[in-house]
Amino acid sequence: MSLPFRKELEKYKNINEDEILSKLSEDELKQLENVLDDLDPENALLPAGFRQKDQTSKADTGPFDRERLLAYLEKEALEHKDREDFIPFTGEKKGKIFIPKERPLETHTEEKVILDPELEEALAGASDTELYDLAGLFLSFSALLRYPVFPNVVKGEKVKPVFEEPPNPTNVEATFQRMKANDPTLVEVNLNNIKNIPIPTLKEFAKALETNTHVKKFSLAATRSNDPVAIVSSFCLFITPISFCPLLPETVY
Repeated sequence: MSLPFRKELEKYKNINEDEILSKLSEDELKQLENVLDDLDPENALLPAGFRQKDQTSKADTGPFDRERLLAYLEKEALEHKDREDFIPFTGEKKGKIFIPKERPLETHTEEKVILDPELEEALAGASDTELYDLAGLFLSFSALLRYPVFPNVVKGEKVKPVFEEPPNPTNVEATFQRMKANDPTLVEVNLNNIKNIPIPTLKEFAKALETNTHVKKFSLAATRSNDPVAIVSSFCLFITPISFCPLLPETVY
């Protein structure tokens, strides 16, 4: 169902707006502009560059002269009267003037030391080296009086050097072949502190434990063993029957 006012709008579909505007006079265009201002005061329907009205319809008063314009602006600024202050400046000072407090000067009076005549005669005839030695003895004696020596003072012990452990002499390849062959003389495998063993080799050692029945202790401290090596090592405790895997969890470290 079509609305009745839509039928009336159908005839305005093919209207050429530019042709109609070109036929309007200047008065009619101004009248149309006033009507549009009433309909849309903020010109929200127009692009931002067209919202400001054209205010350059006046003719130029003359060519542009920059120096003349600056002189005119300076003249206008000098002739413009300054705004009067609400409270005129009189130069009156308010408040108290800060005067710093004078501190009394501290005077030190040197006490004159009277020595025995024999001591004064000895000091007067002493050389510079002898005076330096005498001053050193005086300072040492005063330090002893200030800090007396206690006989029960705890003294520090000399630090004993800690030597590094010798390198592990185990032959990794030969030990692996003996473990793989289930050598009955191989009871303990010590790979501690051998840090250049590849991860796949450590996994092969763990797999060899599944079929070995003679190794009682397997040490992996300070090697490159990680979680995958630990997982493969734990399989020998569950996959192989306990009679063929005589390893306890606490012996694998």
